Amino acid sequence: MIHVSGITKQYSDKVLYKNGSFQINPGEKLGLVGANGSGKTTIFRLITGEELPEEGTVTKPERVSVGYFSQNIEEMRGKTVLEEVKSISGGINEIQTQLKQLEAKLCEEMSEDEMQSVLEKYGELQTEFENLGGYDIDSRAAEVLTGLGIPPEDHQRLTESFSGGWKMRIALAKILVQQPDVLLMDEPTNHLDLESIVWLESWIKNFKGSLLMTCHDRDFLNGLVSKIVEIAHGQITVYSGNYDFYEKEREIRKEQLIASAKRQKDMLAKEEEFIAKFAARASHAAQVQSRVKKLEKIDRIEVPTEEKAIKFMWPDHPRGGDEVYKFEDLEKTWTAPDGKTTQVFSGATGLVKRLDRVAVVGVNGAGKSTLLKIIAGETRPTAGKSTLGASINLGYFSQNSFDVLNPNNTIIEEVHSRVPTHSVGTVRNLLGSLKFSGDEVDKKISVLSGGEKSRVVLATILCKPINLLVLDEPTNHLDIPSKEVLLEAIKDFDGTVVIVSHDRYFLREITTRVFRLDRHKLTTYDGSWEYYQEQVVG
Repeated sequence: MIHVSGITKQYSDKVLYKNGSFQINPGEKLGLVGANGSGKTTIFRLITGEELPEEGTVTKPERVSVGYFSQNIEEMRGKTVLEEVKSISGGINEIQTQLKQLEAKLCEEMSEDEMQSVLEKYGELQTEFENLGGYDIDSRAAEVLTGLGIPPEDHQRLTESFSGGWKMRIALAKILVQQPDVLLMDEPTNHLDLESIVWLESWIKNFKGSLLMTCHDRDFLNGLVSKIVEIAHGQITVYSGNYDFYEKEREIRKEQLIASAKRQKDMLAKEEEFIAKFAARASHAAQVQSRVKKLEKIDRIEVPTEEKAIKFMWPDHPRGGDEVYKFEDLEKTWTAPDGKTTQVFSGATGLVKRLDRVAVVGVNGAGKSTLLKIIAGETRPTAGKSTLGASINLGYFSQNSFDVLNPNNTIIEEVHSRVPTHSVGTVRNLLGSLKFSGDEVDKKISVLSGGEKSRVVLATILCKPINLLVLDEPTNHLDIPSKEVLLEAIKDFDGTVVIVSHDRYFLREITTRVFRLDRHKLTTYDGSWEYYQEQVVG
């Protein structure tokens, strides 16, 4: 369907990929992976025609429709949510306008021949409108919006009344309602809660078209894609399988490449030894020349240099009490500027014990972040009692944590300012364990991506002697390798964790208890993530 053949793309002196090829077949679902800056978004732009390759071609049949969801959404203003989602390409609006014009014309006086011509045109447009899904677009748009967490009562709200994260959901809904032949999706799970992610996963499974997407959610990729397209070291490589298969196969191929490189190195050494030994002997001149020419034609196998992994080491911290955080009949009510009150939850009772890994779950607006703010002391409950245990040193990561970073500092300056007694070498090792290597530590905070800022904030928290980690969506902007670093750090943490995250793989790996907020109430599940799923889903 879509063929990417022998493409080379570069910006200035940086070559993103050279002679890269892959294809998207009908109904196929592919994951696109690679480090930040490797050129994943550029692949999308090449397919949509927004950019052209220096060499190679990107071909697709004219009849094939492509829908592209990117992280750069257009301005939304002047329409309700439902109107915005329905204002899609594909000709539905144009056909609807023509049908109304023809309906008006049929009410006018005209000759029999003219009437017949209008009726034929009207019938053709009706058929096309039906084929494009025009008659059920209202119900489809409402279904998609609700699935993505925007309830029916908000469908008539103006788009400008929504925050950036919710506008991303509206933009995503707009693409899904199109039902194009090919979906291009750049991080579709960003800004979605767990329930919306599960809904989107189900929708894509039932989607008959093709899909190419980037995603930092391992479970999401594993559940949907049958191929992985990797961009690494200036090359495009295709793996037939999901993300777990790709990880294993990549290691196998790497080992095979190292073995091949060693065999070639040994062979070259023997050939060069022969040439050096007999170069001055006339009797061996022909053999020497033959071997010299042979070596000149050999393509040297190069093993790409991999970033050296640095294991995160937790600083020593006090043990802390067995009862880390206790709360009883906790209630929280927010009061708006107009005096209107909204109850978030009430009667919440629970106990966080030492070494617990508590996952706090619930739909958007259930009060997950509010509960974490109360635990962290960032806000006070409206009613009820809560107690932080003895000798508890708390580290808190929130969605507003970026605001505490000084944009004028470099990464290393920012982290070192939080732990001035640590040596620069210690801080560099810490940053290295969070995948800031070499000169990267000298980058200004102001130029960092969301994922990089998240890692800096985590560094400022993890470098201190804490024994309680309160984490509100720490995985939101992290790519899969960065999530793995945080995951391994938490597994090694000799303390207590309370976390909100929409990454199911992450939660499955660490959760020992679940606090579920639903309908203003809190329910406790004493068990793993799988146990919680069995209890709730069955």
